[in-house]
Amino acid sequence: MIRRHALVVAAVSVAGAMALAGCGERAATGFQGYAEGEYVLVAAPAAGRLEKRWVSRGQEVEAGAPLFVLEQENEKASRREAEERLHNAEAKLANIAAGKRKPEIDAIQAQEAQAAAARELSKRQLKQQEELFAKNYISASNMDAARANYDRDIARVAETEAQLRLARMTIGRDKEIAAAQADVETARAVLAQSDWRLGQRAINFNAASSANALVQDTFFSEGEWVAAGNPVVSLLPPGNIKLRFFVPETAVGALKIGQVVRAACDGCGAAIPAKISYVSRQAEYTPPVLYSREQRAKLVFLVEARPDPADAIRLKPGQPLDVSLQ
Repeated sequence: MIRRHALVVAAVSVAGAMALAGCGERAATGFQGYAEGEYVLVAAPAAGRLEKRWVSRGQEVEAGAPLFVLEQENEKASRREAEERLHNAEAKLANIAAGKRKPEIDAIQAQEAQAAAARELSKRQLKQQEELFAKNYISASNMDAARANYDRDIARVAETEAQLRLARMTIGRDKEIAAAQADVETARAVLAQSDWRLGQRAINFNAASSANALVQDTFFSEGEWVAAGNPVVSLLPPGNIKLRFFVPETAVGALKIGQVVRAACDGCGAAIPAKISYVSRQAEYTPPVLYSREQRAKLVFLVEARPDPADAIRLKPGQPLDVSLQ
């Protein structure tokens, strides 16, 4: 989980801003300001023990580089379980779609042949019993037993024939196959969730650009418990450094978004170009009195400008700047 937080590490004093705003000639061309960093606080969405932290304060990290890992034993076990459930569902679907295998069909055919042979034997025995019963050589109970055996063997033949027809059927099982396919898709979704939860335990530096970021600070050491949403590492990509300066009321009306400014600082070398990205609509340091022509000159407005990342790396958050219009 990554959330942005703007940390102002230096501020322009009221007296300094007023004095600069009151200086008519310098106010038209140069303004006082400072550099500010918008830090990226990197956290994990779930709680856990910090197993490994790959970065340290002051280190530069590349896009995609690993930052830290939380314990993963529970998530790995859940993923293995989900994977096994998927394999079982896929095997069940394949078995239903294919129908009975040949050895199973052969076994049913053998049972059918046995039932047919038993039926023929029962039929001959029944005929013999009928002849004996007609001559009063056997009782009626023996005759009834022979007839029951024959009826039983007829039913057994019909049963095995039905089993054989069912074993050879693949058409007409659409609902059963559809249910098995739904089980497979459900198992795949559960496995995808397990993969996502496991991936959330290992956090990398996901940057929109390929520029390296500075590790500004770290908040937990290996072995410590990290609550869900608590940042572990604070990063400062070059694109998150901006200029903040204050413009008097007499000059703010001429500023436009996208206008180029140049910032100079001690030890920065050549002036750093930047483009205005924000002009405040509200005055800063307004005196609690009615406005007069002299007091209007004391009003200042906050302006922000962003340099290119290649130039921003020369700036340090909180560094005082002298900003001039291009």
